[in-house]
Amino acid sequence: MTAPQIFDALVIGAGPAGSTAALMLARAGWSVALIEKRTFPRRKVCGEFMSATSRVVLRELGLDDRYDALAGPDVSRVGLYASETVLDATMPKPSGIGAAWGKALGREHFDLMLAEAAVQAGATLWQPWTVAALVRTESGYSCDIVNRHQQQRRFGARTVIAAHGSWERGPLPVQDVRSHNASDLIAFKAHFSESRLPTGLMPLLVFPGGYGGMVRTDGGRVSLSCCVRRDALAACRKRWPDASAGEAVVEHIKNSCAGVRDALDGARTEEAILSAGPIRPGIRTRYSDGVFFVGNIAGEAHPIVAEGISMAMQSAWLLCRRLIARPDAVASPRALANIGRAYAADWDTAFALRLRAAALFATIAARPAAAGFAIPLLRRFPEILTFGAQLSGKTRTLVAAA
Repeated sequence: MTAPQIFDALVIGAGPAGSTAALMLARAGWSVALIEKRTFPRRKVCGEFMSATSRVVLRELGLDDRYDALAGPDVSRVGLYASETVLDATMPKPSGIGAAWGKALGREHFDLMLAEAAVQAGATLWQPWTVAALVRTESGYSCDIVNRHQQQRRFGARTVIAAHGSWERGPLPVQDVRSHNASDLIAFKAHFSESRLPTGLMPLLVFPGGYGGMVRTDGGRVSLSCCVRRDALAACRKRWPDASAGEAVVEHIKNSCAGVRDALDGARTEEAILSAGPIRPGIRTRYSDGVFFVGNIAGEAHPIVAEGISMAMQSAWLLCRRLIARPDAVASPRALANIGRAYAADWDTAFALRLRAAALFATIAARPAAAGFAIPLLRRFPEILTFGAQLSGKTRTLVAAA
């Protein structure tokens, strides 16, 4: 019987975090297996905005020009739509970055671009395949994968990078098995054509039971992403019983926010409204027993700050800079553990403030009394929106690993 192939790294999930990791390691000469259960291109619930701070990563990956050609217009204004309030302020500029502003690009385009670049760099992509078993061995991990035709493959990996996101549920050690509850946040995303949303503006949406955001993305579309409490979603479905869950949520937002109502007046919904969840913000394990965690599974900010894609790519960048500097580490559990501790420290330095700011903003948005106090203050001092964007990481550039 032929011995299974052994890879230096197994990456689970080919989204922005996983493909960034696979691309960086493959270019550095590592043998990489990249496993993705969905067929690309595919739509995804996650938001589409990427702040300018991630342009340093795109530039290092050699994808900056291609991203610019595909993405929507520069986002130079941050705003607030809450009840009858419509505000906007300047988006803060990060220093030392050639591209001054962030942009948005549909995940069906962005994820495919990154995965193709990883394959071109030498990574082996298994798609659509699912990880069925992941077992610790003396030399790393043994991995079994299966496709929709029940074909199976087995290979080994000296180390594993889990990048499948925090919403995945399943039996593997890297997956979530927790139950649902009424306070869970469920995510929705819709695309609209012929929207009246001002070009260059990304408003925060605050409405009863949730929050969200809008931004102009590729192809002249507007993307609306939001999070709704499970119990608020039930109320929406009861109020609009003939609508789908996503349609009911959009109607709820339009009824709650004059700015959204105006922006979507005459707009057309493109394709089905997507949903996923629950979202579980917070800091989680970044390394455990030969497995590194990047993207949302390592730690997730409330989407209210629109930093999901940026954090996903940046976390992979921080980890892989350290792995590439120590290519011999995959043969030593102690060396991998040291890298894991250093990566966790890098992660905290880069993202802890974003998570705290996001939690604060989400708490204010979710509490009517707090929002009732904050909105008049923001009307008087809209520049607070600019400061909030700074706190959320829109100007924080990465520090390379030592």
